[in-house]
Amino acid sequence: MHPKLLKTFLAVARTGNVTRAAQEVNLAQSSVSDQIQALETELGAGLFTRSRQGLTLTPAGEALKPYAEDLL
Repeated sequence: MHPKLLKTFLAVARTGNVTRAAQEVNLAQSSVSDQIQALETELGAGLFTRSRQGLTLTPAGEALKPYAEDLL
């Protein structure tokens, strides 16, 4: 699990929005989406629930968040 992916994950978790997270980590929106998808594939679990109101963490995302915070 690459630290860059975890940094992007935490930005999306914090903002609940891929566009704002992309601005925070200085990446294109598509790159953030690709990184989240790569992390979800690597872990074999969805990390976010997507809705019109934004993104919220799934139970797997909630479990990953403190681990990512500790690593970074």
